[in-house]
Amino acid sequence: MISTSFAESRFGLGARGDEPAAGSDPRGWAAAQLTRFDPHVAGIPDSRSVAVELADYLDLKQAARRLARDQQAMIPAAASSMLTPAAMPKPAKTPEIMAAQQAGRSAYATLVGARINSALVTPTPFAERLTHFWANHFAVSAAKQTTVGFAGLLEFEAIRPHIMGRFGDLLLAVEQHPAMLLFLDQATSIGPDSMTAQRGRNRAKKGLNENLAREIMELHTLGVRSGYTQADVTEFARALTGWTVAGIGRGQTAQLAQGDPGQFTFVDGLHEPGDRTIMGRRYRDGGQEQARAILSDLAVHPATAHHLAIKLATHFASDNPPPAMVKRLEEAFLKSGGDLPTVYRALIASPEAWTMATPKFRNPWDWTVASLRAIGVERIDGDATANLLNQLGQPIWKPDSPAGFDDVAAAWAGPDALVRRVEAAQRLAARASSKLDARLIAPLVLGAQLTPATATAISRSESPATGLALMLVSPEFLRR
Repeated sequence: MISTSFAESRFGLGARGDEPAAGSDPRGWAAAQLTRFDPHVAGIPDSRSVAVELADYLDLKQAARRLARDQQAMIPAAASSMLTPAAMPKPAKTPEIMAAQQAGRSAYATLVGARINSALVTPTPFAERLTHFWANHFAVSAAKQTTVGFAGLLEFEAIRPHIMGRFGDLLLAVEQHPAMLLFLDQATSIGPDSMTAQRGRNRAKKGLNENLAREIMELHTLGVRSGYTQADVTEFARALTGWTVAGIGRGQTAQLAQGDPGQFTFVDGLHEPGDRTIMGRRYRDGGQEQARAILSDLAVHPATAHHLAIKLATHFASDNPPPAMVKRLEEAFLKSGGDLPTVYRALIASPEAWTMATPKFRNPWDWTVASLRAIGVERIDGDATANLLNQLGQPIWKPDSPAGFDDVAAAWAGPDALVRRVEAAQRLAARASSKLDARLIAPLVLGAQLTPATATAISRSESPATGLALMLVSPEFLRR
């Protein structure tokens, strides 16, 4: 019989040590969340406020660069020739610029706090896990100043509201979000034969950018080796020209991108005119509708169904996704036209996802959330959470590439990573209430997975804190 603690671990975010078990119907518990999920999270900034702060920062940086150039121009030629590049005047990092940078970091910390605190007390942890899954699938990085305040908003504004709808709607919302447009440099992509280029206004020497088109096909939809070519990527990139963000860019694109700051806008003057042919299908020129039509077809393509089925099966069942499960999810996707709740129900119905024989190793984010839930934490500071995940090797919304963080044990189970978890477990346990007794909590959060060896080790602990730390780094807790 499947234990409810296993359901809360495999499909949810880990059982809370201060709450009763999910119930006697684990599959029903997961399925019920598909209609109860509330995507709204209060107390977070929006794209407009972040865009205004970013625009101020870019204005200040531009003024500092202009001042540095003026200072260089005032140096006599003879003296200039004697100065090394390092000695030449550089753009000053003024208090105003540092304050503008801090505004972006503050928005990031606020969003991290909103993410972790929602995960700690959510009544729909399976739906919350799906949000995290899709945020990693559509990965962006907050490592750049232009995206530090936007990366988390992609999850809150584009992903959360659409995870219970059709994949095509989720895909469109993500690709039109400022975080994605800025992260993959789509906001400054200019069609070589667009009106802007033809008028000779492309003085910034920026032209067609293929990043977004490539990642949509390779990562977001079809997957690698699925039949598309480099020519298809280039054609798609041409169709995407004109997709940009209002109110924050600089140069010729900013002058044309009118609208509410931080919102998607289409600039016809940047768009590459002409019909496009992608994977044998012709798309007539129609402004922004051309790229939307391509996205719509990619969203329901058989290769997309297969790619997403593999990723979902890997996340919920095994590092080596079972072929039968992949096929089941793929068929659910195709028959429903990409209806995500239909796919989730097929996921819940898959026996392969409910076997303890193939545990999934928790990545640092999963482990942190599960640990905090296990010891009864209901709220934690965003900066503290960000610092902890930095130390554990999975900085929030900062993957090394657009492919996101790896979803297999090999990426997270190294000796150094385990040592960092032991140290983190000790710190978390030391800050927990001294009234918490791991001997009582372990059976609640681990259920049938709790082995006699771990139970014995906890019972022999020299202190309550040591017992909690042992539970958090036990083999059973490190996996879900």
